[in-house]
Formats: sequence, C-alpha cells, structure tokens
Amino acid sequence: MEKEQIKYCLYARKSTEQEDKQALSIESQVKEMQVLAEREKLYIAEIKRESHSSKEVGQRPIYNEMLAEIKQGKFGGILTWAPDRLARNAGDLGAVVDLMDQKLLLEIRTYGQKFTNNPNEKFLLMILGSQAKLENDNKMVNVKRGLRARVEMGLWPSVAPTGYLNHPDRKKKCEVIIDEARSMIIKQMFEKVAYDGWSGRKIFRWLSDDIHFKTKSGKPLTLSNIYIILKSTFYYGEFEYPKGGGNWYKGKHESIITKELYDLVKEKITNEHVVRATSKEFAFTKLITCGLCGSGITADEKFKKQKNGNTHRYVYYGCTKFKDKECPCGYIKEEDLIEQLANILDTVSLDEIGMKDRIKTEIEQHKKFQESVLGKVSKEKIKVKEVDIRNYAKYILREKTIWEKRELLSHLRSKLALKDKKVTIV
Repeated sequence: MEKEQIKYCLYARKSTEQEDKQALSIESQVKEMQVLAEREKLYIAEIKRESHSSKEVGQRPIYNEMLAEIKQGKFGGILTWAPDRLARNAGDLGAVVDLMDQKLLLEIRTYGQKFTNNPNEKFLLMILGSQAKLENDNKMVNVKRGLRARVEMGLWPSVAPTGYLNHPDRKKKCEVIIDEARSMIIKQMFEKVAYDGWSGRKIFRWLSDDIHFKTKSGKPLTLSNIYIILKSTFYYGEFEYPKGGGNWYKGKHESIITKELYDLVKEKITNEHVVRATSKEFAFTKLITCGLCGSGITADEKFKKQKNGNTHRYVYYGCTKFKDKECPCGYIKEEDLIEQLANILDTVSLDEIGMKDRIKTEIEQHKKFQESVLGKVSKEKIKVKEVDIRNYAKYILREKTIWEKRELLSHLRSKLALKDKKVTIV
C-alpha cells in the first residue's frame, strides 16, 4: 500500500495525571498534527480525542475503539503527538506492536518520529513506551516520599475531615484548620455518645431531623459517615497514614476532643463493628441476585481489633431484602465468595467468559513484551492455552482491583445467584 493510500487516525490524549499538567492541550496536539499531515500529504480519516489516564491497561475507551477499528481495516496508520500519548504501560504498548506484526497497523507518526513494521523502529517504540512507564513509576515513588515527609511533620495529606477545613493559604499545603461552623457539632456528637449513651442511629436522627446538619460540600452525614467520625483518632490529634499501614503520627492540627473523650466513645461503640458503607464500592455488588427472593446483593464491612492492637477488615455479602424483608438469605465472606466464583470459571465454557479475547490478548502482549524488551527470546510462536485464560481470569478475581473484578463478572454471559451461602449460575 502506498503512503498516500494509508488512512490515518489522529489520536490526541490529555492525561488527567498531575505530571502531565504542562503537556500540550488536546486541541494544540490536533492542530500541530494537522499541520504535519498537510506538509507530508497524509490523509486523516478521523480525529479521536480522549482525556484519560494511560497508566492502567485497557482503561481508555476511545483508545480501545481506535485499536478495534484498526483491526477492522478502517485505519492503517496513527498520528499522535508523542509515543507516550499512546501508552505508558506494557499492555497497551504491546497491543500496538502486535497490530504492526499483523500488518494491520502500517505506520505510527509522531511530531518528530516515524515507526513502521521494522524491527529497529518497533524496538525504539517499545523503549520509548517503557521509558514513559519508568517515569511514571519514579514519580509515584517521589510522591510517596513527599507524603511521608509531610505526615512526619504532623501534616494531613488529604481532604480535611468533617469539622476541619484545608488551609486557604496555598503556601501552607496539607495544613488543616478548625471549621468554626461544624467543629462544635462534631464535639457534641462525641459527648452525646460518651455521656448520654446515644447510639449512632440516634445521632443520625438528631443531625438530620433536628439540626439539619450539612457537611462543607452541602451533604448530610450518612450513618456510616457518623461511625467513621466517632472512630477517628484524628479529632484528638493522632492519625494513621496510610490507613491500615500501622504508622501513627502526632498531628499538627488543633484537637476538637480529648483523648479521654475518644476512649469513652470507643468503649460505648465496641459492639457496633458493622458499618454499612453505602458510599463505598465493593467488588461484587449489583452483579449477583438473591436466589431466594430475587433482591440484589449488598455488602457490609466489619472491623475487628485484636489484642495485639492490629485491626482486621472483613467483607460480607448478603441479600438487601428489598423484595422480602424477612428473607433468610445469610451472609458469605468475600474470600469464600471469590473461591466459589473461581470454581464456577472452571465449569463454564470459555465462550461464557465475555472477556476471553481480551484476556488472551493481555497474556500474548505480556509474553511478547518479555521477549521484545526483556530479552526472553522464543523461537516458537506464542500460544495461549485454555488453561492460561482460565487461570488469568481467576487471578483477576483474587488479586486485581475492584474495577477489574467487576468488569470480569459483568462480562460473564450467565447470571449469578446467591442462595444458602452458595453461588450458582442461573
């Protein structure tokens, strides 16, 4: 195919990542690449714009759409500002190189470089992509180091908890100050539990019905928000960072309550471990129905403190009882649920796993990346066995993020039901 016959997709991405704040805007990228296309007499068939992080594999819908259209023969080339606009991870980078190997993607043009299906040019493309990933990883290390330095100074490296405000002076980053409009209410919450024996639900009704309390964002406190506040050590001047990390720091901020008041409240709510976290995300909610009444499945989290001071978190799934308030469906631990789901993946055909092709592609890309960049050379053509796909799907269930677990189950073509602590396909 002659160069003039290649149909190019102009792909412009503006990352949401902090480190890319100084990068060209999407429209600036488009304008520069249009000038290049006019100078080189390249035919732009379509322009695609995207504002999304490229750190995670497969998380950019517009980018994935472009690759799918290249496979369909709609485009034969890509125009983009720089290689790191395409990929900052091995998975997405491997997908592009794989299309070149299949002779579906004939050329990639950036502002200063050209990459074709040539071993040297493909190797350079992968090196540039790997360099971008290295930069991401190094920046993450630097960010963590900076956060660690701040917390060691007693500063709070996040959004101020209810009752406090982030300091308005930008030079005093991570400092929090008392919220005069709400701090007294927070103190009264602790006092009512400690001295008057109020429960979390009574506090909730008092805040919502009697004084119509609102947070600084204009929202009322939920019941789970109330328990989070009552269990927070931040209000008497200490905090753990990161949460569950075991590292405690003395805060520089002004305390709203005393340690003695906090201890009294802690004693009162010792038996109130379960907090229904309606604002939190769990991996398998809205994907499974109750096998007894047909309601949805919800999740609760429970925190249990050991004698040695460690706190363990447990997640349980059970019926919402929306359709039947007396539904006898019990609760199942998340670990047990995951193992049952993994066993189900062993029994269904691969066609049942809607992500089969994507999982296969990710495995192939990973192996290809190892061969091309890490020097693990194999003379045989890469083959992905059925067992590889099943095991990778189980790996997603056990080890990957909440969103990746949800995506895997949402692509399962059969419906899932929970009955008598057993998950089945219906």
